[in-house]
Amino acid sequence: MKFSDLRVALLSGNYNYTLDGANVALNRLVGYLLEQGAAVRIYSPTVDKPAFPATGDLVGVAALPIPGRSDYRLAYGMSRRIKRDLDEFAPNIMHISAPEALGHAGAAYARQHDLPTIASVHTRFDTYLRYYRLGFLEPSITSVLRRFYSSLDAIVAPSQSMVDILREQKMHHDIGIWGSGVDYDVFNPSALSLEWRQSLGIADDEVVVGFFGRLVLEKGIAVFCDTIDELTRRGVKLRVLVVGDGPARHWFESRLPQAIFVGFKSGPALPRALASMDILLNPSVTETFGIVTLEAMSCGVPVVGADAPGTSSLIIDQVNGRLIQAGNIKGFADAVAFYAANPGERAAAGAAGTLCAAKCSWDAANRALAENYIRVIEHHAALLAERSFGHAAE
Repeated sequence: MKFSDLRVALLSGNYNYTLDGANVALNRLVGYLLEQGAAVRIYSPTVDKPAFPATGDLVGVAALPIPGRSDYRLAYGMSRRIKRDLDEFAPNIMHISAPEALGHAGAAYARQHDLPTIASVHTRFDTYLRYYRLGFLEPSITSVLRRFYSSLDAIVAPSQSMVDILREQKMHHDIGIWGSGVDYDVFNPSALSLEWRQSLGIADDEVVVGFFGRLVLEKGIAVFCDTIDELTRRGVKLRVLVVGDGPARHWFESRLPQAIFVGFKSGPALPRALASMDILLNPSVTETFGIVTLEAMSCGVPVVGADAPGTSSLIIDQVNGRLIQAGNIKGFADAVAFYAANPGERAAAGAAGTLCAAKCSWDAANRALAENYIRVIEHHAALLAERSFGHAAE
């Protein structure tokens, strides 16, 4: 079977209506598959003004805004219209990228049509509850996720550290890796702009510690704020730069009034903002890969990150950044203070990060997933043949 024989139905909870690392990866994947001659059809909630144009054929799925998080939408499931569209498209594999109602409906459709299914794990949904004082529900959510993922043919995760966690949670016996990549032509140290920093009132000799990502509680913004407070108490002189937007922006701004908030950035403005930081502080534990971390590394910016899945697969502690126990305010502050006081160490860590990031190619990651599609299709067909033979023998 060749890549051009693939007919992929991709079910996504958010393909392009807001921008995040997961849908960047999904659009990259679709672009790669189309270049190989494969057929792809995407099913996802849509909005009138999406964050960016969709790659490939996108079919809108009925959805409602999530209460309290109107920037995200929750699909009802799978309507008759969508099922008819799937029937006409006739996929030979289904890729489910989120374990919500649409994903569950897709899994049911696949079982009814003996269609092989693979799921990609982009975030640790079970850990989100910790940020909304509902951590006691985490075991129940993990159990629901286990039932869902174990019903599919295979799952993929973005890093070995995440694979290890999924195996420990007994999510599936067949777990592969679908990593992420970075565009070095875009994200590189030359994107640094002292002029842009100066336009924000930042002097050339001031040290900038930055946050980059969606401004939501589950990205660890409370830990970020507490770390800045600790550094301020110690008298460490820093400028704080926040790049991104989201529903928690007002809370973030009121919590750190001294910080510079530049909002959502795209195009050349995004790598410029990232490369213009001196240190990236990423305390989040919800990412399964950490594209933010990888892009910062590619820009030559040392990362102080939580020792959590994704980030721990990218950062080599005390080489290209620091890994700190999740939630350890003192540890985060120590690491940021060290880099702030030692420009030589900062530069060395940034250079090491750039070298590590250069090994991460989008094409290589997506080629590996396409090969995994074919493996799953062929294995599923073999199981069906074996089952048919068994029935015939009876």
